[in-house]
Amino acid sequence: MEKQERENGQIRETKITPNYLENPTGSALIETGKTKVICTAMVEESLPPWIQNNDGMEQGWLTGRYGMLPGSGESRIRRERRGAKGRTKEIQRLIGRALRTCLDLKKLGPRTIWIDCDVIQADGGTRTASITGSWIALRLAINKLLEEGSLEEDPIIRQVAATSVGLVDDEILLDLAYKEDFSAQVDMNVVMDVDGKYVEIQATGEESVFTREQHDKMLDYAEKGIKELIKIQKEAFS
Repeated sequence: MEKQERENGQIRETKITPNYLENPTGSALIETGKTKVICTAMVEESLPPWIQNNDGMEQGWLTGRYGMLPGSGESRIRRERRGAKGRTKEIQRLIGRALRTCLDLKKLGPRTIWIDCDVIQADGGTRTASITGSWIALRLAINKLLEEGSLEEDPIIRQVAATSVGLVDDEILLDLAYKEDFSAQVDMNVVMDVDGKYVEIQATGEESVFTREQHDKMLDYAEKGIKELIKIQKEAFS
């Protein structure tokens, strides 16, 4: 594979534009290299019927949705009109799990926050960019609920971001673009919070295996990249 322009332990150029859309309660556009994802958070003042605590007290809920628009790839991507397929479901669950760790659901109250991530241009790292951008959309949505008095307490308890890392041509590489991911021997997605605690780690040998030493070095690279992404998230509010 042709050598990338950045250093192995360097994330691609990343930009977050908050309040990218007017209608959602919170929104952000995240650009990571050539990947671009629109992330929105919208509030619904109702709950799925199955969300009940043992004592009958209702808590809030957050759910994630993800999709790639037809023009996001080099060839047209078909819309999933009969429901999300396997890969899409996996990514949606990852986004939902990651963002729910950011909330005290009891403080959220009996309402649902819908996180929607629409990939408008894909060049690798769409799921991790979705998580990083969605935290901004979620933070903006909660801020609006607090400002209008719908919430008395801030339910956000942590800030999270995510990145990818992999073994490419026997070298550890951070924040994989599509061509890098396609030829990776090992692929890892990492979600961490602002305190350096892990939310989720997904690591897979792509017809290969990896050592404990390589595993630990990939996590070191991911931690470095996520610290940079969290700084970019904070700068998006300044």
